Amino acid sequence: MNGTARLADIAAQAGVSEATVSRVLNGKSGVSASTRQLVLTALDLMGYERPQRLRQRSNGLIGLVTPELDNPIFPAFAQAIEKSLTQHGYTPVLCTQSPGGAPEDEFTELLLERDVSGIIFVSGLHADTTSRMDRYTRLTDRGLPIVLVDGYSEHIAAPFISPDDRMAARLAVQHLVDLGHERIGLALGQRRFVPVIRKIEGFAQAMSQLLGVSDCEDLIQHSLFSVEGGQAAASALIGRGCTGIVCASDLMALGAIRAARERGLSVPGEVSVVGFDDSPLIAFTDPPLTTVRKPIGPMASAAVQTLLEEIGGAPPKNIELVFQPELVVRGSTGSGPLVNR
Repeated sequence: MNGTARLADIAAQAGVSEATVSRVLNGKSGVSASTRQLVLTALDLMGYERPQRLRQRSNGLIGLVTPELDNPIFPAFAQAIEKSLTQHGYTPVLCTQSPGGAPEDEFTELLLERDVSGIIFVSGLHADTTSRMDRYTRLTDRGLPIVLVDGYSEHIAAPFISPDDRMAARLAVQHLVDLGHERIGLALGQRRFVPVIRKIEGFAQAMSQLLGVSDCEDLIQHSLFSVEGGQAAASALIGRGCTGIVCASDLMALGAIRAARERGLSVPGEVSVVGFDDSPLIAFTDPPLTTVRKPIGPMASAAVQTLLEEIGGAPPKNIELVFQPELVVRGSTGSGPLVNR
């Protein structure tokens, strides 16, 4: 215990007596588990180092490989997974990819050298239909538990955790149709990615069922998953007469709003925009973004739980757990041109 720490301060923070704090710090009995946790949490919150005897021994290391953290949905995902791992006594090792940085395979080798108990891959090469999947089968063949989030391949004997991307697109289209939009465009990433393919399928199905549109090619614009990518894609779609734009990420949606304003069009007055993810702080944009929420909490918990089951001896098998998204209506969508007339 740091000599400058005062029992009274910790007791006040924890809402217990100084005597109770003393008993916890000295490892004495007679303190309930919940009270002991209150004292330890107070220590952490106040920045004090826990005494050696009170530090939990880690059950092992778990690798967590994510894309670059520019998109706020990935830090949110990482934080949720790390929190769940820590609660189960494991120490997460975060590997973040960046343009020009170490590729996914190098991170995997690094984690294997650290003798990790398992690896969770988020939006990795498993989501790219043009990538070789033997990089993952090599891991499962050697008995390493892995879980893959946001993507799918039938060739990997491992659990996959996904949002229902088809439903996400259908929810967005249904919302815009209900508002009176008929010319609806889809802005998303490159077609080789599994979530992109599925969103296109959901979009095409909804456009056919709700508006009788049989050919959607002219209403789909591929770009980068970024503000600039969304701006470029939306600009093209607006140029083709779209008054409602469904975006495959919140960042792309912010770019779509910028594209509309560059053309002198108001959002949602003349163009409506729907995002995807419901990233942190996205409710505070101008206007607050209507989006389809990716269920990060349940997906993160499922990723950790399935990995721990594998670590516990459950045989790996190809299974996909699909989680339902939710439409969150805010201020970037409004009445379509037919309603305004």
